[in-house]
Amino acid sequence: DGYFDQIVRQCRFSSKDLQGIEFIDSYVFNQAEYIRFNSTVGKYVGYTELGVKNAEAWNKGPELAVELGELERFCKHNA
Repeated sequence: DGYFDQIVRQCRFSSKDLQGIEFIDSYVFNQAEYIRFNSTVGKYVGYTELGVKNAEAWNKGPELAVELGELERFCKHNA
């Protein structure tokens, strides 16, 4: 019983060089993904009504700049 909220961060590697890295940050509530940042797309995308509203706001705010830096800080640093 209760609610389940999680953030899943992934680095996906499609080649051996650092240019082939993709950073994905997924936000999940009760096993349903409601918003995702993908470094290949370069912005947040919402999948539910709340996710769409958050994506619109986060793409205009400081959250987007933070996510854009995560590819370098989180993925490439650990590669």
